[in-house]
Amino acid sequence: MERRGRGERGRGERGGRGGERDERRGERGEREKGGERDGEKGGERRERGMERRGRGERGMERRGRGGEREGVNLLDSRSVMGDLGWVAYPKNGWEEIGEVDENYAPIHTYQVCRVMEQNQNNWLHTNWILTQGAQRVFIELKFTLRDCNSLPGGVGTCKETFNMYYYETDEGGDRALKESRYIKVDTIAADESFTELDLGDRVMKLNTEVRDLGPLTQKGFYLAFQDLGACIALVSVRVFYKRCPFLVRSLAEFPDTIPGSEASQLVEVGGRCVNNSLPLYEPPRMHCSTEGEWLVPIGRCVCQAGFEEINGSCQVCRVGFYRSLLEALSCAKCPPHSVAKQAGATACTCEDGYYKTDADPPNMACTRPPSAPHNAISNVNETSVFLEWSIPMETGGRKDVRYNILCRQVLPEGRGLEECGPNVRFLPRRLGLSNTSVMVADLQSHTNYSFLLEAVNGVSDLDKDHAKQYVTLNVTTNQAAPSPVSVVRKGHTGKSSIALSWAEPDRPNGIILEYEIKYFEKEQDSSYTIIKSKETEMVVQGLKPSSLYIFQVRARTSAGYGAFSRRFEVQTSPYSTSERAQASIVAVAVTLALVLLALVAGFLLSGRCCFNSCHRASSCCWASSLPVGGDAGSSPLRRCGYSKAKQDPEEEKMHFHNGHLKFPGVRTYIDPLTYEDPNQAVHEFTQEIDVSSISIERIIGAGEFGEVCSGPLRLPGKRELLVAIKTLKAGYTEQQRRDFLWEASIMGQFNHPNIIRLEGVVTKSKPVMIITEYMENGSLDTFLKKNDGQFTVIQLVGMLRGIASGMRYLSDMGYVHRDLAARNVLVNSNLVCKVSDFGLSRVLEDDPEAAYTTRGGKIPIRWTAPEAIAYRKFTSASDVWSYGVVMWEVMSYGERPYWDMSNQDVIKAVEENYRLPGPMDCPEALYHLMMDCWQRERTSRPKFDEVVCLLDKLIRNPSLLKALVNSSNRSSLEGTCSSRRQTVGEWLDSIKMGRYTELFVEGGYSSLDMVAHMTSEDLRRVGVNLAGHQKKIITSIQEMRVYMNSSSTAVNI
Repeated sequence: MERRGRGERGRGERGGRGGERDERRGERGEREKGGERDGEKGGERRERGMERRGRGERGMERRGRGGEREGVNLLDSRSVMGDLGWVAYPKNGWEEIGEVDENYAPIHTYQVCRVMEQNQNNWLHTNWILTQGAQRVFIELKFTLRDCNSLPGGVGTCKETFNMYYYETDEGGDRALKESRYIKVDTIAADESFTELDLGDRVMKLNTEVRDLGPLTQKGFYLAFQDLGACIALVSVRVFYKRCPFLVRSLAEFPDTIPGSEASQLVEVGGRCVNNSLPLYEPPRMHCSTEGEWLVPIGRCVCQAGFEEINGSCQVCRVGFYRSLLEALSCAKCPPHSVAKQAGATACTCEDGYYKTDADPPNMACTRPPSAPHNAISNVNETSVFLEWSIPMETGGRKDVRYNILCRQVLPEGRGLEECGPNVRFLPRRLGLSNTSVMVADLQSHTNYSFLLEAVNGVSDLDKDHAKQYVTLNVTTNQAAPSPVSVVRKGHTGKSSIALSWAEPDRPNGIILEYEIKYFEKEQDSSYTIIKSKETEMVVQGLKPSSLYIFQVRARTSAGYGAFSRRFEVQTSPYSTSERAQASIVAVAVTLALVLLALVAGFLLSGRCCFNSCHRASSCCWASSLPVGGDAGSSPLRRCGYSKAKQDPEEEKMHFHNGHLKFPGVRTYIDPLTYEDPNQAVHEFTQEIDVSSISIERIIGAGEFGEVCSGPLRLPGKRELLVAIKTLKAGYTEQQRRDFLWEASIMGQFNHPNIIRLEGVVTKSKPVMIITEYMENGSLDTFLKKNDGQFTVIQLVGMLRGIASGMRYLSDMGYVHRDLAARNVLVNSNLVCKVSDFGLSRVLEDDPEAAYTTRGGKIPIRWTAPEAIAYRKFTSASDVWSYGVVMWEVMSYGERPYWDMSNQDVIKAVEENYRLPGPMDCPEALYHLMMDCWQRERTSRPKFDEVVCLLDKLIRNPSLLKALVNSSNRSSLEGTCSSRRQTVGEWLDSIKMGRYTELFVEGGYSSLDMVAHMTSEDLRRVGVNLAGHQKKIITSIQEMRVYMNSSSTAVNI
């Protein structure tokens, strides 16, 4: 039995004056356990009691004075006005004495003090106590006890404890005391005992002890108290049980509940919802503990619709208020343009002319259809019409405004109007437009059309009482180019000639002036021949025997050329045996002649180059090794090499890869495919990382080759770094492994703040991994969609500047990205944008229509320049086109380019000079730059350094973003950026250090991007030895670095 006395103080832990008494009391307690007059019967009863408690889990816990006093009383000796009538045995033992308590109120106490006599066994038992259904009761005893040391001559026989027993029975009235039936509850000891001195001062040292009893199984029980020789006064006895009182919680009523019998048992009680309420999700329940406390509430009630909770009850909603959702806390006032005419409304009724859809939330205002669009204008281009308008003056209070176009053709001779035929195309579509513009194509030439522009919203279909509101545009088409030639036929076929004929176009739209025939060998469409004919037939000469050719024909009128016909395949006849032998001899002779001519021309060109460009012999020999695509800045050595980045359009007929040969000091991209062993490229351009340095913590996505994870990278001597981890899935082939690591070989060559940084690779264990820096905000398109409208224009321009800076770096290195899009730009926590995803041939998993398959890979149609789609001519200029689409994505916060148009429609629309309209709230200056990036002629598009220059000027002068609304302002802005970038020599001249220009170039520092990373040691290495000159140059480099970093980081205003 564990005793929980007042303050939880044990007998051996009392301090102060009672310390010595506690020691003696402990010794006497030990003696009492062996010499108590329980006798053998008492010992047996205690054993049986312990067994019963063990079988029935009836552990009796002691509770101190600090225990819970509240409860329902079964017995309270203080409340009895007359004699208690308890039975004492023997007669000269316990005595009932009337006294007054500390408040001088009369009380009945039982006292015994036979301390001078040995072998005391005085019993006192109560009347029968009815349990009233309680299974666990509490007994509170208040008593005083005399200190044995204060009794002269009674130390040997005096006790300072007494025992308490109980006996269960279903019937009362048995007043005979039979000790064998009682079960011991506990031995009671006093925390404080009184002395003779306390009696003189009338100080009552009252002890309070509480015990619990249970589980009880009978209707009632008796209590008994046994004295073995103590001087004690039992002041009061209170028997009570605890119950959980009636409770109203969360609009649910819980009745008075008697707890269970076990100390840790919780009784589940179901609640009843108050009037005008009902359970939410599940019926309300609570649990009643043995301490009489309500615990663990589950479920709740809420007021019914049309009612609200006020002071624990549900009150009806007033007129003009409603409550429809059970989750709503209170009645709400009807939203605008709606009323509730009766109390208890669950919804408000819209006023006349206003409506709600089923999907509209109850708290949304009633709305109405929009007015017609206004400021509608048209722009006719031959047989195409571009329609543009402004949003309605009255949107009806909704944001889901869409536009429909009705096209009607005006019939001649006043015969009225008829709907346009199915051949008329609307780009992006005719119905449900979200933008305020549309391109209408394939109209008939010299024809009058009437276009009705209608604005609709979500409630337009609900308004049956009012006619639809349109704005009408009447246009007349111009002369149009002819339609495509639909039929091409093959005539006689020879070894080197093919006869063709064709029919006139179905819609010539005028007089056919001539036909243009385009042909090329199959699989060689980048090199083609065009011939012209005024007839509908022609014999094409000069073809190769046994070769398959592709032919296409188109017609021309005074309005221009029509579209080419479909591709028509024809194969020439083969050689005879004698002709084949003769052709072989001629081919060998021609080949030898060409080789000899090439050697002579190379020797003469090399000598002339060195004579004209190189002033010293050593420089000339160095110049002869200048690589293809090497960037030597302002050095005269540039004239000794060939740069693909600067080649003329005609020169692009030659076929070069991205790869370049290395040149000392010049950062040049090297295509990993030029290595015979791809593993050598991985070893040269990447750093191997031990797998033990990486911890994968979570999966953040999935790619073509496997999962993408994140976790910390812990390298010796470096701080811990959070990285992104691309893994190669199990079961890969060797080719898949090469393709996976190929991107790392590319990434490892780049070092720029706006290019994703490669940390290293794991190739010596499985899984194979690529480790890159971690970008907290993920891809740019997703990030913009999540933060729609959250950034200032300057912040968006700062993001665009970072992307352009990264692309300028790639262009300077001779690398063409080919897949620049917002999804391939990553954003870190500081809003710095970095170009990523350097695989050229991969499946785009985000959209099955996102790429147009051609020979050798897939092309992302919506972002790709037309010449790259048609002829696979990928250059830095085609990357500029893609950058213009990225600008559109950024300014429209991640909207899909060309919306839901199919890929074929996009290709055709771009060929017909359709361009994406300016995004909402896009500054005119930025949209002009987009349109420059989308010039049909790639030589007319800006270079990336010009783009960076223009964006820098806009960042430095934010007012230009509002002022640039006409071409004159735009020209003045772009004039500073259309010139070439400042060279290293010009920069040195500007700081009066031009004498070092040649040393910088010879040291390999040919551009300002390279100069920005120079240190004092680099200056000494290139030959700047004077301390004053070093300081002046370093100071200028630091200013340059600050400017570049500030413009590569997102601007926060």
